[in-house]
Amino acid sequence: MKIGFVGLGKMGSAMAQNLLRAGHELSVYNRSRGKAEPLIQQGARVADSPADAARHSEAVFTMLPDDHAVEEVMFGHDGLLAGLDQGAAHVSSSTISINAARRFTEEHSQHGSRFVTAAVFGRPQAAEAKQLLVVTAGDQQTVERLGPAFDAIGRRTFVVGNEPWQANMFKLFGNFMIATVLETFGEAFAAIRSSGADHHQFLEIMGELFGSPVYKNYGKAIADENFSPAGFELKLGLKDVRLALEAAAEFNSPLPIGSLVRDHFLSALAHNQEKLDWSSIALVSARSAGLND
Repeated sequence: MKIGFVGLGKMGSAMAQNLLRAGHELSVYNRSRGKAEPLIQQGARVADSPADAARHSEAVFTMLPDDHAVEEVMFGHDGLLAGLDQGAAHVSSSTISINAARRFTEEHSQHGSRFVTAAVFGRPQAAEAKQLLVVTAGDQQTVERLGPAFDAIGRRTFVVGNEPWQANMFKLFGNFMIATVLETFGEAFAAIRSSGADHHQFLEIMGELFGSPVYKNYGKAIADENFSPAGFELKLGLKDVRLALEAAAEFNSPLPIGSLVRDHFLSALAHNQEKLDWSSIALVSARSAGLND
């Protein structure tokens, strides 16, 4: 397939690289051109703008931090909509609000193009190893046509609906559940450390009990207090929890643990942790227990 890719951060670069490895023809765009250099060496073409990346492409992926960034890429000067052909797809892998996904779907419909959500679960290392979980929703024929691209970036694809915002809902609440794991690890480790017991041994037992890479990888990062460089910055974790709370409120569904986690993220920001990995939320519980002073 002829594919455009906009947003070459840690996740985007790894995804774009796997699309190239799978034999897709790729045009890439990033505001700082330097991040595109490794992909140029592998055969990617560097686009001058999002519109240029979209031009004559069957699909354009965006991997961007928030609603505003996607809006700028879509509607800004030389934005995606200016270059996207009729019937082509904008595939958003960004973690955005469900209302933004609805708005983008409508804008693309009016333009004659398609908007598809293809949210991904996994850290940059998983993206590099093509081990992401892809959660997608959108027009059925378009989603089926994009299957080879999804296969190139992930180990399994889940189709969860015909409306793109449905996949965004799954992504937000998946990230909410990961955030609660980080919170409970922080609380449990703080209590165990305060007792004088070995929290690394506790982690080994929990790894056997739950058998999840989320527990294993994040648990080790928290146990070792290895929060930099960030795989996913804490300020973005706060953004996702806020969006999950907003989405739950739309459906009159309380999210009490979400409110607690949001407040702990805010406490972490007050202690200058915004650039640390979001697993550093565990430091909030450590401080409350009188540790790490």
